[in-house]
Amino acid sequence: AGSTISGTATIAGLPSGITAAQAITGSGGGNTLTVTLTGTFSSTDSLNTALTLSGLTLTVPLTVEYLVVAGGGSGGGANTGTQQYGGGGGGAGGYRTNYTGTALSVNVATNYTVTVGAGASSVFGYNDGSSGSQSEFNSISAAGGGGGGHDTGPFGRPGVSGGSGGGGASASGAGGIGNTPSTTPSQGNNGGQDSTPNGVGGGGGGAGAVGTSSGNGGGGASNSITGTAVFYAGGGGGGIYSNSQTAGSGGNGGGGNGAVFGGTGSSGIANKGGGGGGGSSNNGNSGSGGSGVVILRYTGATITNPGGGLSYTTATTGSIKVTTFTSGTGDIQFN
Repeated sequence: AGSTISGTATIAGLPSGITAAQAITGSGGGNTLTVTLTGTFSSTDSLNTALTLSGLTLTVPLTVEYLVVAGGGSGGGANTGTQQYGGGGGGAGGYRTNYTGTALSVNVATNYTVTVGAGASSVFGYNDGSSGSQSEFNSISAAGGGGGGHDTGPFGRPGVSGGSGGGGASASGAGGIGNTPSTTPSQGNNGGQDSTPNGVGGGGGGAGAVGTSSGNGGGGASNSITGTAVFYAGGGGGGIYSNSQTAGSGGNGGGGNGAVFGGTGSSGIANKGGGGGGGSSNNGNSGSGGSGVVILRYTGATITNPGGGLSYTTATTGSIKVTTFTSGTGDIQFN
């Protein structure tokens, strides 16, 4: 029960006149071997006929828990002149995990693609923030965070949709839509919309909360897949338009702070998937998004990267292994 049956059975002890056919049905743990006997016994007494099956292979399926976080979006740019508007914060990279849920079954000696999404580059002036790049493990994909909107005056540009949406620029720019494309459960939240004529740019959405209209990035989500609780995928804070305002703070989980007047937005933290902070007037530079991460937790195997192209480390505690991929793309195998 729970094992995977493979191979062809050798059946010993068949009486004369009896033949056996066999078939394996189903796949993975709990598949079934059926042996069908046909013919006529050579005597009327069929009791005490003992059959022995040998030559089969029984393997316990390999299961994996994963955390896949995409690269964060960069904050929106701002006018380089004074007394203009603040850029919206970048949205956090999409966040997907099955940790503490249903483990994913994988096969040994089989290629599985891993990609760690890069964070989006910062922008300057009248430019929306760029979207981060997606991260992937096999068929599990997380979308890059949406960029923050830039100021145009008299109305702010909306944030870009993505894993989490970017914040809208000040002067009522709408927040970008999170969980784009849609996944179940949701991979992220919407960006915030500034509700005042000349306020702070809206905060970027995070994995755990929407970005706020007051400029703070949405909070990230806590995950203990490594054995320690860590927050990932926080939204970037919105930038300000005058030195009388307070810039938005990045959400916990790697979100960058919005730019103060004349300053540059802070970048999202690498391998957390945080959104970059929005730019401020009298400078215009936003913060870049933080790169994503892929983390796999498993037992009973060793990961190899036959094609190269990935940077990763593996930590072992007892029988549990946790491999953290921090950059690159390539195929891995469990062996």
